[in-house]
Amino acid sequence: AADPATHALAVRDWAMLELLYATGIRVSELCGADLQDLGDRELRVTGKGDKTRVVPFGPTAQRALDAWIDVRHLLRAPANRSDSGRTALFVGRRGGRIDQRRVRELVHAASRDAGVPGISPHGLRHSAATAVLEGGADLRVVQELLGHSSMQTTQIYTHVGAERLRAVYRMAHPRSGSQE
Repeated sequence: AADPATHALAVRDWAMLELLYATGIRVSELCGADLQDLGDRELRVTGKGDKTRVVPFGPTAQRALDAWIDVRHLLRAPANRSDSGRTALFVGRRGGRIDQRRVRELVHAASRDAGVPGISPHGLRHSAATAVLEGGADLRVVQELLGHSSMQTTQIYTHVGAERLRAVYRMAHPRSGSQE
C-alpha cells in the first residue's frame, strides 16, 4: 500500500483534474484558489485583470474535492512556514501552494496515461466550454463561465458547435443529401 502522503497526492491530482474539466477555469485560477473560495458546488476564482467570478461544478468534482479535503492535512506545511500553503486549496508535496508548472505536468501525464497525449490544461478548458455549448448553453453563459471580457474570445468555441450542427443536420434533415 502507498504511504499516506503518496495517497494524498493521488487524491489531490484527481480533484484538480476533475475541477479543471468541470469548470473550465485557468491553471492560474486553480493554483490561486484558497480553501475559503470553495462553496457548495461552486468555486470563487480570480481571473485575468483581477476579476472575480463564481464557477459552478457538479457532483463528480464535489466528490473528488471532498476526498481531497479529507486527506489535505497529510501534506500540510510545517507551522513555521509563512507562505500561503495554509490557505491554499491545493498544495504540493511539501505543503506549499501548488504551482502552475506542476499542474501542467499532471494534465499532460494524465492525458498520456489515458491514451490521449497532447491534452493541456487549456485543452480541458476548451473541452469544458464545448461540452456546455453542446449541452445547449448560450454563448453569453460560456463567456461568463470562462471569465472572458470579450465575446470575440468566447466565439472561438463556436466552430466546434458549427461542425456538430452540420453533422446533426446531415443525419437528421431529409433534404440534407445524405440519404442519396
